[in-house]
Amino acid sequence: MGVALRDILAPYRDPIGWEGLCGAAAIDAHNALYQFLTIIRQPDGTPLVDAEGRVTSHLSGLFFRTTKLLELGIRPVFVYDGPPPPLKSRTIEARRSVREEADRQYAAAVERGDREEAYRQARAATRIDGGMIESSRRLLDLLGVPWVQAPSEGEAEAARLAATGQVAYAVSQDYDSLLFGAPVLARNVTISGRRRLRGRTITVEPERIRLAAVLEGLGIGREELIRVGILVGTDFNEGVRGVGARTALKLVREGRFEETVAERLPGFDPGPVFEFFCHPPSGGTVHLSWRPPDPDGLRAMLCDEYSFSRERVDGALERLGMTAGQRTLDQWF
Repeated sequence: MGVALRDILAPYRDPIGWEGLCGAAAIDAHNALYQFLTIIRQPDGTPLVDAEGRVTSHLSGLFFRTTKLLELGIRPVFVYDGPPPPLKSRTIEARRSVREEADRQYAAAVERGDREEAYRQARAATRIDGGMIESSRRLLDLLGVPWVQAPSEGEAEAARLAATGQVAYAVSQDYDSLLFGAPVLARNVTISGRRRLRGRTITVEPERIRLAAVLEGLGIGREELIRVGILVGTDFNEGVRGVGARTALKLVREGRFEETVAERLPGFDPGPVFEFFCHPPSGGTVHLSWRPPDPDGLRAMLCDEYSFSRERVDGALERLGMTAGQRTLDQWF
């Protein structure tokens, strides 16, 4: 879900070409896998599956998008969620309820032959399980791409890696990365291209948001931006009903944050949420290294085990120069 700051961040969302995204990038793995599972589906809403009926949409998206990033000179590191904080329990339960209702609506749509509604409800019912996490990590190992286990929220750890200079920027669709202190947030990196949205096809291009430009333009500090997020609502707290980003920004600028919380959110203590954004659990120093992909291992996993098209897999590997054998790390990066 993330935090709804779109209205006040619009002027700072800069379109950027792929050449501007070269370097190391910390990608919110859960966010990316969810996007792959949501987007890569059959017309009736069912995900891609292999010969045994196992879901493969996440592997398809992860393989073809990651090889494209590598081809473009981007060095991704995927950051996986750890245990969610207790503050997130309300959001987790709400999402579970939404998925369960979507499952019911999907079955009803299929029964009455409404393919468009079935597609919509199937996307809303998207979930990530342990098997998907395990298979995605295995695929990344074969691609030679590092992954990191976050102590808590993957988005927070990705932001920290960017803030400490271990990567050039964080990648996520959610604006929470800015509240967590990511100096640079890149969006639409894992979902760029032509996409179907509400019955029409749109083109999605990468964009970059610089935290310093946001704070300077809005005339606030990061702590105040966090307060704006708290008033709007985050994954860790319910916001003030009827208060959007523009109104929240006005209230914070006027020094009325505490007053508004006391009046509109009685009994709510914003302190723990504020503290979590400022000082989330940290994974410490991470030693990142990228290796050349393992073509034989990738073919064995994707083609032999998960029924991928060998022609498509070979095509992706060929674009990485893997047909004549593995290259050295220097040749890669």
